[in-house]
This record gives sequence, C-alpha cells and structure tokens, in this order.
Amino acid sequence: MKRTLDVWWDNKIVGQLTQDEHGDLGFVYAPAWLADANAPPLSASLPKRVKAFRKRECRPFFAGLLPEESQREVVAQVLGVSRANDFSLLDQLGGEVAGAIELLAPGRDPFSSPPEYSPRRLDDAAFIKLLDDLPLRPFLAGEKGFRLSLAGAQPKVPVVLVDNAVALPAPGQPTTHILKPPNGWLKGTSENEAFVMRLAEAVGLDVATVEPRVVCGREFLLVERYDRFVGADGRVRRIHQEDFCQALGIAPENKYAHEGGPAFLKCFTLLRESSAVPGLDVLKLLDTAIFNVIVGNADAHGKNFSILYRSSGPRLAPLYDLLSTAFYPELSAHFAMKIGKRSTLGELDTTGWERFAKDAGVSWPLVRQRVRDIAEKIDATIAAVATGIASLELDRAVVNKLATLIGGRVAPCVASVTK
Repeated sequence: MKRTLDVWWDNKIVGQLTQDEHGDLGFVYAPAWLADANAPPLSASLPKRVKAFRKRECRPFFAGLLPEESQREVVAQVLGVSRANDFSLLDQLGGEVAGAIELLAPGRDPFSSPPEYSPRRLDDAAFIKLLDDLPLRPFLAGEKGFRLSLAGAQPKVPVVLVDNAVALPAPGQPTTHILKPPNGWLKGTSENEAFVMRLAEAVGLDVATVEPRVVCGREFLLVERYDRFVGADGRVRRIHQEDFCQALGIAPENKYAHEGGPAFLKCFTLLRESSAVPGLDVLKLLDTAIFNVIVGNADAHGKNFSILYRSSGPRLAPLYDLLSTAFYPELSAHFAMKIGKRSTLGELDTTGWERFAKDAGVSWPLVRQRVRDIAEKIDATIAAVATGIASLELDRAVVNKLATLIGGRVAPCVASVTK
C-alpha cells in the first residue's frame, strides 16, 4: 500500500513524499510548484522536474532531516517503528524540522493564519524533568502535540522562549532556539561548545548565537536558530536551509569523507555553484577549515556545514556544532575531511596546505596568510573568551584546560605553513 506525506513550504504544497509497497521512498513536485517560476527547488540535489525522484535521489535530503546514530535508534524504539524506516519517522517527527518545510498527512494543512500559540513555559521542576527525559525520549517523540526533528547524534530539542524562559512549543509553532544538554559520556561538552563557538565569533567567523545557562545546578546550551526570523508583525517565520550532504545527495550515514561523504573539494565546488556570493562564502569556508584545525575540531563533516536560502539568495549558513574534539583523547584525532590528504595537525606541512589551496580553488599564498592571521587572532582573543565563559557558572577547570590545549596548537599550526 502506497503512503504519502505532503511537503509544505510557506503554506504551499511543494510536492509529495511517498513510500511504496516495498518500502522505497519517492518524491514528486506538485504541478503548481513546477509552474511557479519563482518557486525554488527543495534542494540543490532535487532540481525542479516533472519526473518523480527515486529513493536513491531523494532519500539523502529527507533522511537528512532526521536524528542520527543512537538518537535515531532511541526515537524508533519509542515510536515503535523500524530505525531504517525514514517515512514512518518523518510521519511522526516531520512537523518542525531544519529549514522551512513541514511534512503533513494528506488532508492536514498548516496554519494558514496567525494562530494563538500557547507554548508551555517550564518551571524548574518541569525543566529538570525535560533534561532527564531527553536521552530516553529524544525530541519528546510520541508525546501528543510534538512533531519535532533535527539532524545530529546528540540529545537536543527545539524550543521557544517566553519572557526569556524556556518553553515547549505549541503544535505547529515555529521554534526559535535549540536546547542542548551536556553529552552524557563526554565531560564538559557545554563548556567546550560554548567556548569554541564564542572563540570563533571573536576571531570574526559567522556563528550561531550560543548562550550557556544553568538551572538548579544543571547546565545546558541555548542555540538561537539561524533558520528562523521574526517578521515586522512579530511572527516567527521559517527560512529554508540544507546541509552539504543533503545538497550533494549524500545519505547522512555516509557523512564522513572516508565513507563517501564530501571532502573539501566538493564543498568548495558546491559553494561556487550554489552561493549568491561565492567569493565571500569560499573565503568563509576556508577560514572555518583553518579555525577547526587550530582548535582541534576533527569532527567537521558534511552535515556540519549548511546552505541558508535567504531572500537575497543562497549563502553559507552561520557555523554551528563547533567544539574541540582534541579535548577528548578517546575520540579520533583524524580530520573528518582531510586537509590536502593530511589527517592530523601533526601531519600537516606546506605540501598538505598547498593541496588544500588547490581543492579550495584559491592561491597558496592566500591560505598561508589566512592561517597566520587566524592563528594570531586566536592567540589575541583566547584569554578574554575563556574569562567570559568561566564567569557563567560553568566548570572553570574545563574552560582553562580548553584554553591551554587550543593555545598550544597555535604555534604548531603556524609552523605547518612553513615546513
């Protein structure tokens, strides 16, 4: 029996996601969407056409809306569906996802007029319960009124703020923030991500706004969603976005370059072909790659970079999920995307950087200068960032160790462009 979900974007049907009797996904654009010259494609990997897309073509985009790894496993168990059944998961979770779309059963419409939302503000006891429940019920899966999903392998949930306090969204309400509790098996992830994200901002990178908070001694992060904006009428609206794996038609389980995911050559090519201002976005990605090397973020894979479809055209989205994986000896030190065939900072040399410059399509002297400039900015700002983070009721010992570790990587990185 064929199953169908309508894909909505700004109260218009983009098309239909289907699952046939064999369990295979398909997607077809709605005739009215195809006929509208101003209606954009759903993804760079799904250009507008009359012919339906088969599973291998459309699954990377739609599966890319869902949680990954252990989060996907737990959600599937809670919902009583197979972890491999993308359609069933989207049927249950696809109301509020990354980007502008909503997936609804046929006959169900999103709100066509501004609804009177009634988000549920959480008192301290309810908030602590939420933190305790998230590992067992990611995205509040199965709870009536909640159809929420985000990609990634760590616990988190989309929320709204009421009088600056965390609240759970009303059904259909666009969320404005992502609540991220600490990782259950790695120490200091809240301090780590807050520190590295603010360090990136301090050196001039475009990052999502991150606010560390503590409630009843429990720390967490609030990340402001860059794919939402508040209009002049006060309503929150969705902005479409997709990560690089979705845009390149790569399934989320293959996000790492050594598993078939995008390497830097494909990422830079994607920006040149998709961005409204490719020159600026290529330089932004270049600086981000250098920054990740210095801070020791080896987990910067294809799903950690996105394209944001602004009204002025597609642009590289603000950075998110930045942290120093080098802080954890138990994690791999190998870069998710190699720098010129080099896998670690210790292996990096001028030959590797020159190859990276070629992949990026920029000159080697520019790369060398950018490495020096970013290293200098990190060196100049790291102490102030550490002081600011340590003043927010977070673990100062973790912050100080992070600052020492990252500071110790600055000189070796500079040396790598001269050896």
